[in-house]
Amino acid sequence: MINRELIRVKIVQLTYAYYQNGNNNIDAAEKELVFSLSKAYDLYNYMLSLMVAVTKEARDYCNVMERKARRERTESPSTRFADNRFILQLENNRMLNEFIENKKMSWDSHVEYVKKLFQRIKDAQFFKDYLDNKDDSYELDKDVWRKIYKAFIMDNDELDEILEDESLYWNDDKDIVDTFVIKTIKRFEEKNGVKQPLLPEYDSEEDRDFARKLFRASILKADEFQRYMNEASRNWDFSRLAYMDVVIMQIAIAEMMTFPNIPVSVTINEFVELAKLYSTPRSGSYVNGMLDSIAHSLIDSGRMLKSMASHEEITEAGNEQ
Repeated sequence: MINRELIRVKIVQLTYAYYQNGNNNIDAAEKELVFSLSKAYDLYNYMLSLMVAVTKEARDYCNVMERKARRERTESPSTRFADNRFILQLENNRMLNEFIENKKMSWDSHVEYVKKLFQRIKDAQFFKDYLDNKDDSYELDKDVWRKIYKAFIMDNDELDEILEDESLYWNDDKDIVDTFVIKTIKRFEEKNGVKQPLLPEYDSEEDRDFARKLFRASILKADEFQRYMNEASRNWDFSRLAYMDVVIMQIAIAEMMTFPNIPVSVTINEFVELAKLYSTPRSGSYVNGMLDSIAHSLIDSGRMLKSMASHEEITEAGNEQ
C-alpha cells in the first residue's frame, strides 16, 4: 500500500523537519520516517473499519424501526444495507480483524459521528435507489459502498478533524489512503470470503528500501547536491528561493543519482508536484527549471549515467509506481 508517492511526501516533510529542528541524528530521523509510513497503513485499516462501524449503526437503526413497525403494524424496514454482503465479508476479514485487534483501534469513541454519517448516507438519493433496486447482487453491494465512500468519507472536514485528533501523522495521509480504500473495494471478490487479501503495508521490500536509501542519500550527500544547485542557479535568483524548494530539489537530486532505474523526467515531475503542494505559488516552475538544468549538467558531465526519458519511459515508470 505504501507507494513511492507517499514515500516521497513523507521524506520531504521529515527532511524539512530534520533541518528545522537542528537534528543531527540520522538514525533517529530514519526511525521516525519508518514510523510515519507505518501510521499511514494504520489509517488505511482504520478507514476500512469505519465502513463496518457505519453498517453496525445501520443494523441498530433497522432494529429500532422494526420494533416500531410491529407496534404500529406498518411495513418493516429494508435490511438490505445492514446485510450488505461486501461489508459482511469485510467485517469478518481475517487481516482486518487481526490488525484492528493488535492496534486496539475502534470507532467507539466517535459514536455520534458514526450516527451522523449514517444519517447523511440514508438521505442520499443513490442510497434510496440501492434499497429499491431489484438487482440484488454482490457487485451492487460493493458499488454502493464505493459511492458512499466517495460522496461522504472523502473530502469530509469533520472527519479530517477527528483523524487529526487521533494522530498528527494522518494530516497529509488521508487523500492518498482514500485512493487505496477505493482500490480495495474494487478488488474484493465474494469467493474469497474471510481470506480476501487486503493491501499489504509495502508491495515489496524494494519499496521499503527505497524509503531508507532516498532519505539517507538526501541527508548524507546534502552538500554535494546543494553544490549542483548553486552551479545551475546562475540564471536564477537562488538567494530568494524558499527553503522548502531547496529541500525538495535536494531530495529530487538524491533520487536521480541513487536510483538508476527511475527516469529523470519521472523524478522531476514528481517533485515539481510536491513543490506546488508544499511551497510557494511560483515554486513549481522554478523547481522544474532548476532540476531540468541540473539533470542536463550531470548527464553532460558524465556524473549521472542516465538520459532524459522519453514519453514512453515516463509512462512505464509511472505505472510501476
